Amino acid sequence: MISSGRGFTIALFATLATQTVSAQKTTRIDSLVNQLHNPSDKHVMVTAHRGDWRNAPENSLQGFKNAIALGVDVIELDLNKTKDGVIVIMHDQTIDRTTNGKGKPSDFTLNELKQFHLRNGLGRVTNHTIPTLEEVMLLVKGKVLINLDKSYPYYNEAYQVLKNTGTLRQAIFKTDAVYDAVKSKYPEILDSITFMAVVDLDKPDAKQIIKDYQQNMKPVAFELNFKTDTSAVLSDNHFINQHGSKIWINSLWASLNAGHDDDTAVDDGNTKDSWDWLIAHGATIIQTDRPKELLNYLRKRSLHR
Repeated sequence: MISSGRGFTIALFATLATQTVSAQKTTRIDSLVNQLHNPSDKHVMVTAHRGDWRNAPENSLQGFKNAIALGVDVIELDLNKTKDGVIVIMHDQTIDRTTNGKGKPSDFTLNELKQFHLRNGLGRVTNHTIPTLEEVMLLVKGKVLINLDKSYPYYNEAYQVLKNTGTLRQAIFKTDAVYDAVKSKYPEILDSITFMAVVDLDKPDAKQIIKDYQQNMKPVAFELNFKTDTSAVLSDNHFINQHGSKIWINSLWASLNAGHDDDTAVDDGNTKDSWDWLIAHGATIIQTDRPKELLNYLRKRSLHR
């Protein structure tokens, strides 16, 4: 017969062991996915635009490694396709600007494309080559979320890569197409992916586009772009969170945010009219060209997990 004191000790030990195992099962990706799908969480997620392109070639594995080391939550990258049907990471429709080659990715097989080398921000040729989506997803697996820009023509191919690498929940698919068009083009997978709608607030039907999506599905977020900051959606966007979606705003170029941009924050030292303004207007995901500086700023304000 076990004494009551000993029984209590055993029960306590079992409870603590269970809690420890449970805590160990919660990974960084678990936390990021949970935060992404929680529109009421006011902490700001930081997205590195094309990786850490100031210290490595844009859309390179090294640039993505750097971004992960900084502690970003999401990495944005761009999809393209080779002649032999492999999804690679390339922003432009040609490789002319970012490599020492010329032509479209679709002009080359993957093996041929790998012969070219990426240029850094100064235009100098490096040893880095154009990565495939598979290489990227294996690199980031369990570490960070991925935003698939320029992916709309390649949803099916990207979906298969993500399934094969076990990284489907880490990826955000996006497009500026309206709901009916997306549903018509990808009826088989739309309910199986994490999806974000991109909306130009300067268009008169912007709010209706958002409502159409909300009535038919629940996008994880809405990416709001605007050259002017007079849209009614900016002044009254609580309905977006209330219907289960986060608000994503880009702090890159002024043309995407009416001048409430990274340069205003970093070069001018004016966060009031840049990052603070974006946060005050509902942004809980900010895509930036200054990930290090934005992370430091948010951490000082206890706005980053």
